[in-house]
Amino acid sequence: MIMRPGQQLLLPANPLFIWSSLLLALLVNMLPLGRLAWMPDLLAVVLVFWSVHQPLRVGVATAFMFGLAMDVHQAALLGQHALSYTTLSYFAITIHRRLLWFSVPSQALQVLPLFAAAHAIELAIRLLAGGVFPGFAVALAPVIECLLWPIVSIVLLAPQRRAPDPDENRPL
Repeated sequence: MIMRPGQQLLLPANPLFIWSSLLLALLVNMLPLGRLAWMPDLLAVVLVFWSVHQPLRVGVATAFMFGLAMDVHQAALLGQHALSYTTLSYFAITIHRRLLWFSVPSQALQVLPLFAAAHAIELAIRLLAGGVFPGFAVALAPVIECLLWPIVSIVLLAPQRRAPDPDENRPL
């Protein structure tokens, strides 16, 4: 793959780190903080991140399984989160090559429509099942997730960064 000028060469991602970060995001989503309409979905952010950076390891099936876990945990309509996460992962994999050409703040703006679509899918399913409209504060969640993107990128790419100064022991 041709890299952007100035982009740092990364080490391969450790599969154990990928899955542990996904499980940690799932556990953070499962914290009993009260489900407010504007709360960001950290699992969705981490799923999109790994779908963009490791599309062969984290894909639509992974998103579906984590979505089912969130549905069971929240006692939501079975498939509500699963559908939104699979759609989110599918579109993240679709744009992953283009997205990696942008800087991290620009990537955040590029994934904002994905997060908005995922929340719109969840809201539509909830309303079709007879739920109540949570208010217009639900529009803040994708924006907060977009603002979390640079932080998640820095944290999740940190183990893959190479040493900045090569020497005779580290030629790359």
